[in-house]
Amino acid sequence: MSSGLTGARRHGESRHVEPVGRTETICVVGLGYVGLPLAVHFDRVDQQVIGYDIDDDKIGTLSEGVDTTGDLSDAVVADSDVEFTSDPATITDADYVIVTVPTPVDEMENPDLRFVESAGETVGEHMTPDTTVVLESTVFPGATRSVLAPALEEASGLTEGEEFFVAYSPERATPGDEKHGLRDVVKVVGADDPAVLEDVADLYECVVDAGVHRTSSLEAAEASKVVENVQRDLNIALMNELAVAFDRIGINTQEVLDAAGTKWNFHDYSPGLVGGHCIPVDPFYFAYRSKMEGYVPELTLKARDVNRRMPEHVSELALKTLNDCGNVLGESRVVVLGLTYKPNVADIRTSKVDGVIDTMQEYGVDVLGFDPYADPEQTSQAFGIDVMDQPSFENADGIVLATPHDVFESLDLDAAREEMNDDPFLLDVCGELDAEEVVGHGFTYRRV
Repeated sequence: MSSGLTGARRHGESRHVEPVGRTETICVVGLGYVGLPLAVHFDRVDQQVIGYDIDDDKIGTLSEGVDTTGDLSDAVVADSDVEFTSDPATITDADYVIVTVPTPVDEMENPDLRFVESAGETVGEHMTPDTTVVLESTVFPGATRSVLAPALEEASGLTEGEEFFVAYSPERATPGDEKHGLRDVVKVVGADDPAVLEDVADLYECVVDAGVHRTSSLEAAEASKVVENVQRDLNIALMNELAVAFDRIGINTQEVLDAAGTKWNFHDYSPGLVGGHCIPVDPFYFAYRSKMEGYVPELTLKARDVNRRMPEHVSELALKTLNDCGNVLGESRVVVLGLTYKPNVADIRTSKVDGVIDTMQEYGVDVLGFDPYADPEQTSQAFGIDVMDQPSFENADGIVLATPHDVFESLDLDAAREEMNDDPFLLDVCGELDAEEVVGHGFTYRRV
């Protein structure tokens, strides 16, 4: 291969690092929201890129030039020279293999690393000596060493650190956020061997304009990823706890936060639903590893509990507002706008909006949904409601703006109000709309 580590390097010599502009063969394993953009960006800087996925249907769709993530565009995928394949034999050609498979939690909220282990077995069966394998999936500190590397060794018969090499570089790009894509966010890279670290960092610098931060171990890089989202989860949990408490007290939460925010060192977080594949999951990866060492991170786990209960609070606000506006719950209709787990993406998996819908339905409320990104048929099946192709507010008593996609900023409130029943309300979960403007259009306005 063009840039493998040799036996001489193991005796303290540096691995040869070609200048920026070098051409390698890179295989990206897993072509989801992380892997597909990574493969396309490496292709754009003239690397030879293999995009491998076990899903034959996905490979067929990508090969036809269709963006399966909705985050790149069909034109970008069609214009790329990525070799999309479900044939694992192509891994043999790779100098670098980058693994970007899902890492969920199981029903007991423990890390589920079966996809990492399976990917390691597949890669190990087909990789050749001197290959460098980089894990990007979120894992607990120590998992690259204890899960991925042994799977690679067993399947390949090769020895990690001598005949093949591993590194860890957590994905940090934000789907649906044009300002924080792969090129715009500093890339963290960790490896035990300084030569491997520099080589992998150099490779990523080809596609990351923001730069690469190096850590001296796999574990430090792994921990940095889970800590990012533990911190966010804790801060959002505080805001959510304040929102529930102030609602009981009868104080406007946003007014309190606006006042507190005049202090220069007050951090800007807001209440809201916490869904997705990172923030609700990563704290459990951190807690799992911490508990292995005999320490239970109680604050981290308590924040998870607070955020997990937030859909119940949102639905209670909707039901209370329906009642305050003179509606009978079993005869009411509410339109939920935004069903995906975050703004401006099509992904409904792990969306917490379903919890809000379920509780309203338990009280007999007729719930309709609309989302400009999500597939209506799939969303209808997932959430158990009718999902409209176009928003309609006919005979509705209220609107819950659950996921604030940008397109909702131009929502025609006058037109919506004309279709709705008397005394309608608008519950703005994330506080994206101007309260006075909403009230001026004839709505009772509430926010979390």
